[in-house]
Amino acid sequence: MAQVKDILDVKGGSVYSVGENTTVLDATKRMNEARIGALVVTDDNEGVAGIFTERDVLRRVVAEGRDPAGTLLAVVMTTQVACCQPDTPLDDVRALMRQKRIRHVPVVDETGKLAGLISIGDVNAHYANGAEVQIQYLHEYIYGRA
Repeated sequence: MAQVKDILDVKGGSVYSVGENTTVLDATKRMNEARIGALVVTDDNEGVAGIFTERDVLRRVVAEGRDPAGTLLAVVMTTQVACCQPDTPLDDVRALMRQKRIRHVPVVDETGKLAGLISIGDVNAHYANGAEVQIQYLHEYIYGRA
């Protein structure tokens, strides 16, 4: 059964993260430059304090008329963050994303330190790649190798 670490082995454990005292303006600039939809907000111990997503920008900044240059992430980030560990089965992460209607899940090690981030795109790509391999195998089984 596929696990989160299978995605991290391909993708790597590098994560775009910022501290809680980062302004919304700086965070969104970083998201735009990196072409990503979320930043993990870390505490002083490299643990997950929250996550700041495009949805947070819309709901908690734009809709509430906040000044992005004067608003800190600590005020507008999502603090109830669903995390997983490297040995979490991908089926469980996919179910979690579907149930909670989220697109990003931070990966933490056994001490709670940030070890990676997986997105729904990562999960879908993993399953799509597996499906392509299976289709090719079945094609060769039915028709023989070309």
